[in-house]
Amino acid sequence: MTRWRYHALDHQGMPCRGEVQADNARAARAQLQQQRLIPLRLREVQTRTGGLPDWLHQRSALNGKALVLFTRQLATLIGAALPLEEALNTLAEQCEKPGQRTLLAQLHHHILEGMSFSDALAGHPRTFPPLFRATVAAGEASGHLDQVLQRLADNLEQRQQVNGKLLQALLYPLILTVIAIGVVTLLLTAVVPGIVAQFVHMQQALPLSTRLLMAGSSALQIAAPWLAGGVGLLLFGLRLWLKKPRHRLHWHRLQLRLPLAGPVIRELNLARYARTLSILHTSAVPLLDAMHISAGVLANSYARQQLLQAREQVREGSTLIAALTQTGLLSPMMRNLIGSGERSGELGNMLAHTADIQENAFFSRMALTVALFEPLLIVTMAGVVLFIILAILQPILQLNTMVS
Repeated sequence: MTRWRYHALDHQGMPCRGEVQADNARAARAQLQQQRLIPLRLREVQTRTGGLPDWLHQRSALNGKALVLFTRQLATLIGAALPLEEALNTLAEQCEKPGQRTLLAQLHHHILEGMSFSDALAGHPRTFPPLFRATVAAGEASGHLDQVLQRLADNLEQRQQVNGKLLQALLYPLILTVIAIGVVTLLLTAVVPGIVAQFVHMQQALPLSTRLLMAGSSALQIAAPWLAGGVGLLLFGLRLWLKKPRHRLHWHRLQLRLPLAGPVIRELNLARYARTLSILHTSAVPLLDAMHISAGVLANSYARQQLLQAREQVREGSTLIAALTQTGLLSPMMRNLIGSGERSGELGNMLAHTADIQENAFFSRMALTVALFEPLLIVTMAGVVLFIILAILQPILQLNTMVS
């Protein structure tokens, strides 16, 4: 009997952790599911024997584009009527990275021992998330593993594209903000003090703008270390505060109510939920299990809690659309599409269509937010620089007038 340390989500979507005793990872996950927990991470407490050390194994596991490529290549080989163990062995032989080759060799070894593919994947939870394992299990049960793997590869690739577009949308405003703050700080702490020091010896009263600039520069020079330390302590305290599930739930609920960021966060989370639920439902995963897993992929804990409560209502006999409507998260368009899909028996296709609409709405709102933020930042930066220039030029012009 081995001890397994887990990180999971309870039925309300709140994170929890602990340990269970089981013979293997599959039995440990079964125990967690009986306790109505969604396992996010499962790790053997004892030191691993054989293979790579745990920390090296985690760093060398398949991730990102490598996972998409592995999934698509495996689907192609299985679709060509190649047995699973031979397909895994072929992919292991062509891997250039030792860590990935070792991982695939371990999967190949488990398959040869008679273990199912989904159970073999369960031993590597950091590499293969619950969505991946549940979909593979459904594909094995239905006999269409190659088609399921193709859908998985498409889903993983699409998620990477969404993350890439999100990073591109946020990178430029972030760089612009950092540069703006850096330039203003440099002007006030290094350039302005040397210039305005020449005005101190003037017998005439300095203009108000110059006095304000000198006061701001002196205050920033004195308070800069304290300000940096205060910001660091504030971020550290906020991180500690958010570690408590109750506080994190309130914070994530507040995020959804923010004027510009709230709709963007909601649409991104709903798009992920609809996309995940679509691929699980299309792969013949039971609806309750699919809702459980789909809620687990959300980053916003409040949205996750609401959708898990909707799952409980479906368990009690409610329709999917009625349960999702009570969460208050769905837009009218999303409610109509899901309701139509549930009534017509095309829920999987409608969920995929809904995910496309939500992603398009997300990118539109992101573009609008960035489009509003960039000129606002530029105008603010220009105003600050203009004030600094005027505050420096006014005493010079005043001195020239006195000399004349």
